[in-house]
Amino acid sequence: MKAALPKTSRPKGLARKDRFVIIMAGGKGERFWPVSREKTPKQLITLLGNQSFLQQAVGRVSPIVPSDNIFIVTNQVQAAEVRRQLPQIPRFNVVAEPCGRDTCAAVALGAALVGARSSRGVMAVLPSDHVIPDERTFQGVLLDSLNLAALEEVIVTIGINPTEPATGYGYIKCGGLLRQISGVKPAKTIFYKGEKFVEKPPIEKAVEYLASGHYRWNAGMFIWSHATLTEGLRQHRPEMHAASLRWMAVAKSPAKLARILRAEYPGVAKLSIDYALLEHAKNVVVADGAFAWDDLGAWNALARHLPPDAQGNCVAGDFIHIDAARNIIFDARTRNRTPITVVGLSDIIFVHTDDAILLAHKAESHKIKDLVKALAADARFKGLV
Repeated sequence: MKAALPKTSRPKGLARKDRFVIIMAGGKGERFWPVSREKTPKQLITLLGNQSFLQQAVGRVSPIVPSDNIFIVTNQVQAAEVRRQLPQIPRFNVVAEPCGRDTCAAVALGAALVGARSSRGVMAVLPSDHVIPDERTFQGVLLDSLNLAALEEVIVTIGINPTEPATGYGYIKCGGLLRQISGVKPAKTIFYKGEKFVEKPPIEKAVEYLASGHYRWNAGMFIWSHATLTEGLRQHRPEMHAASLRWMAVAKSPAKLARILRAEYPGVAKLSIDYALLEHAKNVVVADGAFAWDDLGAWNALARHLPPDAQGNCVAGDFIHIDAARNIIFDARTRNRTPITVVGLSDIIFVHTDDAILLAHKAESHKIKDLVKALAADARFKGLV
């Protein structure tokens, strides 16, 4: 049975000027060390193609959202590099959090930025570091989601069709199909009623979810109108709602906004938007993300994007080997590049930058974070972090 959307008196249609995108770009530079560093974390480095992940993220939304309506929420350390990489984005649209407070605070800040511009604004909150090769299909899903969020009081999350029983992602259970809205041109995107969010499952549950066909990966892409989001915060996180309203009152003045954020942000609760709002909301809709997608979580994931040689080695750089198999070789040097040669090694990660070398077994790549902490604690090497 198709689930009906709640009725709304909101005018139909969404003008281009009322479309907004908030891109979250404040992560640390740990998982892809030594290429990523604190000042240039994953979203600001170039691993695939000739642009950083953040530049790719902005490029994907630019055809459907004006540059003046794209905001980047980052941190103080990375703000200068973000502005350097994105000259097309107005300088003051790059907003630096004084300290990390997880995604709920960042979303509330995004709501303040949008609400100060447009009372009818509809905003997409998107990660900065995903790989989406099929940009046109993604843009179609995003535009349909923005239009739906303008018409109905719903929270839209783009769910990715799972291709494997992954245990590193959260899942969303899909319910019935949503009815078409009367008098509106049908969307190409399929929308479902969102039934529940599931944390990263054990393998047996992930296998069950994949087989059922009723679950999607939670990719952290959310779309809602400013009115719907702020009402959700008012109901479930009133203190965050109140903070967002205070920030909105000064959001058109970068200096005033920076001052109030410095004063208030350290005292804001550290919560994910999933826990703070989405897990409690009854108006969640899942947009079927029928496009190729990847969240590169670690060096191992490059094997999904670099073509392997006959022995399964995935290489970016000049590489010569004898009896080496299933290795990931990445040469990020900008000067004095020489061939990387390997004899008799298998299942390793070898990364070479101008100032550091990483050699790790693929099965131990999750310990790179621990390595970065060890470097930071050593006076000789903390400059490499």
